[in-house]
Amino acid sequence: MKRGSEAFASRARAVVVSTRPRQWPKNLVVLAALLFALEFRHGPSVLAAVVAMLLFTLVSAGYYVLNDVIDARLDRHHEIKRKRPIAAGLVSARVATAAGLFLVISALVLGFALGPSFGFVLGAYALIQVVYSLVLKHVALLDVLVIAVGFVIRAAGGAVAISVGISPWLYGCTFLLALFLAVSKRWAELVRHPHAAAARPVLNLYTPDFLRTLATITVAATLVSYTLYTFSAPNLPANHLMMLTVPVVLYGLFRYVYLIQVDLNLD
Repeated sequence: MKRGSEAFASRARAVVVSTRPRQWPKNLVVLAALLFALEFRHGPSVLAAVVAMLLFTLVSAGYYVLNDVIDARLDRHHEIKRKRPIAAGLVSARVATAAGLFLVISALVLGFALGPSFGFVLGAYALIQVVYSLVLKHVALLDVLVIAVGFVIRAAGGAVAISVGISPWLYGCTFLLALFLAVSKRWAELVRHPHAAAARPVLNLYTPDFLRTLATITVAATLVSYTLYTFSAPNLPANHLMMLTVPVVLYGLFRYVYLIQVDLNLD
């Protein structure tokens, strides 16, 4: 009996690790509408936004598990990913698939209970993740574009959950920032791990110089978009004090680029 409970606990821990808790903070973008629409002073809106964020977290957690099932064979050829529970054989594909589907389906049911519109947004996010895992992550450019779209859907889901409009500029900033981070991740992975393409075949379609160029373009576009947002969005203070945040964002973007350059030992 004890041995059986220990085995169950071990599989449960492996499934939890497969949900990649370190990635969960990405879903904080769901709260963007709550912050920028100044709805954080309204209790019901805060509750709805937090629930929406948790449901996106459940969907993404389930997706990570299912993605690891799909990629298990490739992950075993990667020096780091081969240690993931499913690739390492710590949990069976059958158990992991059941757990991943349970998380996604449960989140979708609760999402429609929160509101039909939010449920459809959450469903669209789940569908895109599935298509990404099966097809789009193997297509150059579309792989990083879909990642950025996923962040925009999260932001939109947060707005729908509390029934507020959100500036198109904010969607634009979210998309461009997410695209910059996705491109930078591909760039770093390709340069730092020459054999990473064994686990992520799409890297064979890129070159370090091309990804470096894309990173330069997207970081500039992100800064311009955010700057325009700070004095063009209709729901911001009329005194344009938001423009004072531009240097902070500029520093953050430049700091990130600097860290990548130093980490990769680039000239």
